[in-house]
Amino acid sequence: MKIFPAIDLRDGKVVRLFKGDYGKMTVYGEDPSAVAADFEEKGAEFLHVVDLDGARDGGTPNFLAIKRLVSETSLKVEVGGGIRDEKTIVRYLEAGVFRVILGTVVVKDPEFTARMIKKYGDRVAAGVDISGRNVAVHGWTEVSDLSVDQVFTRLADDGVSCIICTDISKDGAMAGTSTELYRELSEKYSVDIVASGGVSSMADVAALLDLGVYGAIIGKAIYTGDIDLEKAIRLAAAVEQADLFAAEKGEL
Repeated sequence: MKIFPAIDLRDGKVVRLFKGDYGKMTVYGEDPSAVAADFEEKGAEFLHVVDLDGARDGGTPNFLAIKRLVSETSLKVEVGGGIRDEKTIVRYLEAGVFRVILGTVVVKDPEFTARMIKKYGDRVAAGVDISGRNVAVHGWTEVSDLSVDQVFTRLADDGVSCIICTDISKDGAMAGTSTELYRELSEKYSVDIVASGGVSSMADVAALLDLGVYGAIIGKAIYTGDIDLEKAIRLAAAVEQADLFAAEKGEL
């Protein structure tokens, strides 16, 4: 399982929202590059970045900060938030981002989403943010009429390689992650699933490892110290190595 430490950007600062509420925001850092460098020092290979301003209003208001994250670290940076046209996709990919995440446009423009998945392959992932059993858009400020299964089925048919799935009710709440949701989705769909929202303890990390999901995004728990990032990365790597060894012996 891949561990994705998270940086959420608003006005160029590292922040966390409580259950997606822009009115309940905590600032954790003024310099995103310094935060990312610390993650890298602790063994991180990946970085999950969300432009919160872009997610809510569209556009790429934090583009320069994200470009610095790419140029000043060797982390594989994936970016979501406000990516709603091909020009923005190309802009991020040319800046060195290894994967862009389509969110609102997945619901609002399915045809565009399918074209971008076909054209850019695994450089494009989908972000499916869940409120109840429905999918939320526009930085979680609006809940659509589409169910998670409707969206997942369509994306799988389109050939998407990876879906970042966030349970909004868990995000930033430090109340544990939605293991049953991820178990259900993993059993139903043959895509890489990255679990996001509420990963707040090493027990949560272990539970997701047991499920065999592709990745886990850890945000607030790193900043509060409830999860030691270095230990989480080591645990995930150890399990991956053990699974690989078992597979080579024919035990998996």
